[in-house]
Amino acid sequence: MIAIRYACVLVPTAFVLIGLWLERDRDARAAALLAGISAAIGIAALDVVARVAGWWSFAPVDGAFHGLPVDLWLGWAALWGAVPVLTRRVLPWPLTLLLLVWLDLAAMPELAPLLILGEDWWIGEMIGAVAVALPSVALGVAGADRKWLVARVLGQLVVFAALALWLIPRIAFGFDGATWPRQNLAILAQLALLASVPALLAVREFAVRGRGTAYPWDPPDRLITTGPYAYVANPMQISVVALMLLLAAAAGSWAMLLAAVVAVAFSAAVAEPHERAALAERYGEDWRAYRRHVHDWWPRRTPYVDGRAAVLWLDDDCGPCAATAAFLRDRRPHGLVVAPAADHPGVIRRAAYAGGDGDPEHGVAAVARGLEHLHLGWAYIGWLLRLPGLNPVAQAVTDVFVAPPHPAGTVEGNHEWGPDVGHQAEAPGRHPRRRR
Repeated sequence: MIAIRYACVLVPTAFVLIGLWLERDRDARAAALLAGISAAIGIAALDVVARVAGWWSFAPVDGAFHGLPVDLWLGWAALWGAVPVLTRRVLPWPLTLLLLVWLDLAAMPELAPLLILGEDWWIGEMIGAVAVALPSVALGVAGADRKWLVARVLGQLVVFAALALWLIPRIAFGFDGATWPRQNLAILAQLALLASVPALLAVREFAVRGRGTAYPWDPPDRLITTGPYAYVANPMQISVVALMLLLAAAAGSWAMLLAAVVAVAFSAAVAEPHERAALAERYGEDWRAYRRHVHDWWPRRTPYVDGRAAVLWLDDDCGPCAATAAFLRDRRPHGLVVAPAADHPGVIRRAAYAGGDGDPEHGVAAVARGLEHLHLGWAYIGWLLRLPGLNPVAQAVTDVFVAPPHPAGTVEGNHEWGPDVGHQAEAPGRHPRRRR
């Protein structure tokens, strides 16, 4: 059994070393690491299902995590995650994955007496290949080759959510004997959603406005200072720590509380210095100016403005739209010009927003962007309204009960926007206005 466990570590390690020799790009190596983490989380979950389904189990041994030998777990994750990503330039990754699954099918019966196979163990193996290995490797390849942005973003979101809210709690509960909360689940789910809002909108901001992701080695192609980042530099870390604290309180777990403290300490002592150096090198003075005004963990009351005005066009002939425009103007938005829809360069059917960088929004999302220019409380409501699942519902309700879509604006004329509201230093450019 000892020889089997050594083989389960040394063989995957040899493959990884060969892959690292073949792949010298740092970002691609980081993508392979992410694929390995994804596979490790998926294998741990697969093992739970396999025990319930009777596909397989492991003999009791030292160095096991909930019955799964850690050495075999790590070797399995390397083969089902990192190796196909690292070797993709030499051998197409689908072919590598097929070969590794075939190797797994051949090797599993030989792992006795460490591995105890059930009659239908091959079903679990096939499910694992499709549900764990394939998405993990695809995530790594997408990151290494910078393609499939939506898949990268969603995949990373699933991986890091599973890590913070399933695997780490599972480890923590093993120390203090806490169990998953079973009461007030609806309330906990709502609180968890509220805590997740800054992170979800930060991820969206990276993808939509920066064409990148939250993974440090797969970053946006420009500095993002909008959305939650206009108020705080670490919105994702804040949300994750808040969720961990919520789970610690709901489960009564001191180990989970300690895990949240460790997460903050790691971010402050290890991740942030590295991030500061990397971002300062990448974005230069823009980054330094941003960080002089925006803190890591303590949000600003009002948004940071980088000098470029945004514009929100609302129809003055529409009662609810005009009331919204008056509401925003009365609160002196920061870095936002609230303009009549007739001055929009084209015909619009709903409220329209153009960020200082030209990024557009329409309808409820446009008004939600406008709220982000007031202060943190209104910004949070704006973030809620822009959540991917909630925004279409809010838009449908608005279209039916508040202000249905209607044409407004013209395509001729010329008007130069100035800093007539808020605390904005310069305008976003020229925009046509109503024909006289």
